Amino acid sequence: MQVTSFISITALLLSSASATCFKTGAKWPGIGDPVNSLDGVCDKSKGHYDASEAYSVCINGEDGIRYNFEIRNTSGGPLDLSANECIGGLSKEIVNCPRGGESSSGNWRYRDARGRGYELTFESPKAEKLSLFRHGDLGYDHLILTPPKSKGYGPSLTPKLLLDFTNAGGNVLLALSANTPTPAAISSLLLELDLHLSPDRTSLVVDHFNYDLTSSAEKHDVLVLPRPGPLRPDLKNYFGGDGILAIPQAIGQTLGPNSPLLAPILSAPETAYSYNPKDEAESVEETPFATGGQLALISAMQARNSARFTVLGSLDMLSNKWFGASVKAASGEGKVAVKTVNREFAKQLTAWTFKEVGVLKVHNIEHHLSNSDDIVSGSKNTTQLGLLNPEIYRIKNDVTYSITLSEYSHTHLIPFALPSPNDALQLEVAMLSPFHRLPLTPAPSSSSPNTTTFTATFTLPDQHGIFAFKVNYKRPFLTNIEEKRTVTVRHFAHDEWPRSWKISGGWVWIAGLWSVVGGWVAFVAVWLYAEPKGGR
Repeated sequence: MQVTSFISITALLLSSASATCFKTGAKWPGIGDPVNSLDGVCDKSKGHYDASEAYSVCINGEDGIRYNFEIRNTSGGPLDLSANECIGGLSKEIVNCPRGGESSSGNWRYRDARGRGYELTFESPKAEKLSLFRHGDLGYDHLILTPPKSKGYGPSLTPKLLLDFTNAGGNVLLALSANTPTPAAISSLLLELDLHLSPDRTSLVVDHFNYDLTSSAEKHDVLVLPRPGPLRPDLKNYFGGDGILAIPQAIGQTLGPNSPLLAPILSAPETAYSYNPKDEAESVEETPFATGGQLALISAMQARNSARFTVLGSLDMLSNKWFGASVKAASGEGKVAVKTVNREFAKQLTAWTFKEVGVLKVHNIEHHLSNSDDIVSGSKNTTQLGLLNPEIYRIKNDVTYSITLSEYSHTHLIPFALPSPNDALQLEVAMLSPFHRLPLTPAPSSSSPNTTTFTATFTLPDQHGIFAFKVNYKRPFLTNIEEKRTVTVRHFAHDEWPRSWKISGGWVWIAGLWSVVGGWVAFVAVWLYAEPKGGR
């Protein structure tokens, strides 16, 4: 399994101090394999740890699934970890928790889990060794940013470097929290993406109709909302499902109206608004930053290179406190306590951000002549039937174009299917402007269990020149497809024109011609052999 490097810039810790067994995820196939691997893990993990320093390691198990182990110093000062102490702490989570877990023992925090194939690195934003690039290439594939305690992320994580990271193909999950003032550098970074935050650095979103009666009966700052539906009927929904989300102390964002790269993942309800708690004495109706559907609680930007940047307005919704917490919606009938699905939603959100879903792959592109009627016998200046991807065609040739696609879904490739019957994957046959814009339809006979082949047959225009066969498919939450193949379209060769007797409209002229010839021959024959009578 491919290992994906992953960095988390942490400034505040949300994990519970008590022992916790994970309730979801894959179970250990048996304790023998992960326990036996602890010798090698702890041999690497032992040694000196600074305050809050963590060590993470991922190994491949016999079942092909990765095991993630993490050890963190929680003492507030430097400590040394022995191999025996490491084995004792990690083995408890394997033996006592069938899906792994995390616990604290003394000054150490241990975490075991069957993971999703990421190699984790935790860094302080001010760490001297922190660098997003190594030798001109990405040092990490993904980046998680949590709210910093200081005014910014430091010289290694400036807005320019973060944009360079995205432009180079890195994916970013930026988490905000109303409990921590948003640094000016983050506001500047989001402005570059056409995402706008309230000028008040401590503004949050409240809703007097959709809040949790248990935890925010007075402040109404813990929103209780259903999981988001599809953004449009013709789009796939990677974040939907049943259940209720708890969104505490969220920072709302507004999306610029002119950027096709932005999309809201979760919007605020119509009764929500953003305000600064310090200005409670003032009328909210006079100076709201944004209200209702203008506010996005979670938004996404997918760049032209398909890099993904997700802004999460509430970091607290990812904490253990809200994973499976019981909430009572103020607007619900009966006001019965229900469990949140924050954990499942967090998996969906990170899976999309880190390209575990919604990634399209082009396997093959072919174009060729459709039938043998386009071939002239004996001609050397024509495209031969059966030749794939020729560089030259003739005007009015019948051509078949096909493209094979698949979609990556968590661990494997699946056949790509259009999200809606109203959606279309289109082929453009263009010179300066499109001559044809044709829908590509699935061809079951050419598809496979992991791919779908889309095809179209068309007639080239009666125009010679340099043409391009282009597929440009861009949809929110799916990586972009931009494929272009250039071909030359020529005139008829001199021996490719149809003979005159094949043109029915010319038969009358051919008949006239041969009637003149026949009449002349008959006249000559009569003239030569018809001797006049009564000659001298």
